Amino acid sequence: MKKNIGAQLALYPAPVIVVGSMVEGKPNWTLVAHAGTVAHSHLMVSMVSAHYTNKGIRDNKKFSVNVVDESWLKEADRMGVVSGNKEDKSEAFDFTIGENGAPLINAAKISIECEMDHNYELEGFDNFIGKILATYADESILNEAGKIDYHVFKPVLFEFPTYEYFVTGDKVGDCAKMNK
Repeated sequence: MKKNIGAQLALYPAPVIVVGSMVEGKPNWTLVAHAGTVAHSHLMVSMVSAHYTNKGIRDNKKFSVNVVDESWLKEADRMGVVSGNKEDKSEAFDFTIGENGAPLINAAKISIECEMDHNYELEGFDNFIGKILATYADESILNEAGKIDYHVFKPVLFEFPTYEYFVTGDKVGDCAKMNK
């Protein structure tokens, strides 16, 4: 029997990302676990409106989504503790400016460069809808067909009620083939 546990957000675990934007000519970063797909061409990141990184997204309409794996989790986690409003985070990571102007973290094996299409403000959050302009993937995680191999790349996942990190696990089936 199911028990009503209240109006809780239970869509976890979720991928851990570091969002980057240029703010007053310098990169700034923030840790985010509220992100997802909106369509095949767009994604959404939901961030507290007061974040310093949001200013860069609003001003420049460009941002990056850098997918965290265990190799740089400690550095990524710090971006959720330290505020860009109080401390310069521009040198927190080695980075490259992407083809479309967003800062990309070199340690991230996957970085996605986006252009903000919309911002849906809701209850103190900016919900940025970004059109995917380019996806950069380290060659070490690509399969022979040039696709990201998630048997090799293990993104970190965040679980909200306990504030714990996990990595992806075992394959449990093949999509759209299990009932054939």
